[in-house]
Amino acid sequence: MRYRHGLVLGKFYPPHAGHHHLVRTAAASCERLTVLVCASSVESVPLAERVAWMREVHPDAEVVGAVDDIPVDLNDPDVWAAHVEIFRAAVPGPLDVVFSSEAYGAELGRRMGAASVCVDPDRAAYPVSGTAVRKDPVGCWPYLAAPVRGGLARRVVVLGAESTGTTTLARALAEHYRGRGGVWASTGYVGEYGREFSAGKLAAVRSVRPDATWADVSFASEEFPVIAAEQQAREDRAARAGSPVLFCDTDAFATTIWHERYLGFASDEVARIAARGRQHLWLLTDHTGVDFEDDGLRDGEELRPWMTGRFRDELTRTGRPYRLLTGSRERRLAEAVEAVDALVGEAWLADPLPENR
Repeated sequence: MRYRHGLVLGKFYPPHAGHHHLVRTAAASCERLTVLVCASSVESVPLAERVAWMREVHPDAEVVGAVDDIPVDLNDPDVWAAHVEIFRAAVPGPLDVVFSSEAYGAELGRRMGAASVCVDPDRAAYPVSGTAVRKDPVGCWPYLAAPVRGGLARRVVVLGAESTGTTTLARALAEHYRGRGGVWASTGYVGEYGREFSAGKLAAVRSVRPDATWADVSFASEEFPVIAAEQQAREDRAARAGSPVLFCDTDAFATTIWHERYLGFASDEVARIAARGRQHLWLLTDHTGVDFEDDGLRDGEELRPWMTGRFRDELTRTGRPYRLLTGSRERRLAEAVEAVDALVGEAWLADPLPENR
């Protein structure tokens, strides 16, 4: 049967393959389909982000959002009425059908003045639920679409002064987690764009003066926001395609300190870019006990203690969770893995409002 206007509603906290199956099934039966995302203020994924995720996955549906802070009580008609008032305000006009995978779908359709169609209530097509994802996001990772993965992946940044092993450690961490296999096999690594940018600047100088060295390269303040934005864009792309953890060799926050190191003052624009980041843990590589190696793009060995201190002070001041890594390469890797495992083991999403079914 072909319907004129259908509705799918839910928390989509977060969206998963079962939700997408429901929406696609509904869309195939409707001339017009509205997807209503209902979020409460206690939930840790903003409404706007969930709406954006659903719009990306379902561009042919009309996806709208509403704040609904009323607890669910399927046995209370007054609570039902309050919810329906929110639904009707968000989706005005006539509805022909409501699609749902939940037992309450029939009552929802009745109260919305529409027919009700139940889709895969036993979760046979996709054995997953929002509750399961919130409880075990790693185990449910295969059921999450790219934008949801990008929003939920735990992002770990390795940062530190020059020649303190940040790149080596970040790559070793990615390799370690890939070695666990399964969902971890696609663990991503994002390299340092600033180094790529710097190599390009040195090459440009040498195109005019072949004997030029790193000492002949200078930076302008306006170049650092470019570096920070591109670093963040690469991180965002990698998070969508990888495992539950992404390892980043520096980030936009680290770029704020590099701006200080080369220009002598802070950049408000770089700080604003860093504030939009989604990182969860910073691993700071100490300079102590690590030999300085000049690879042609480094200088300022004497500044390493200052940089380590600045990273530590700013991480602390801004409330970013971090761990200072010292000792041998093996010890640093072991402590980093311990810290990342602890991060992954924490709750990723706040509990939704309680439900009385």
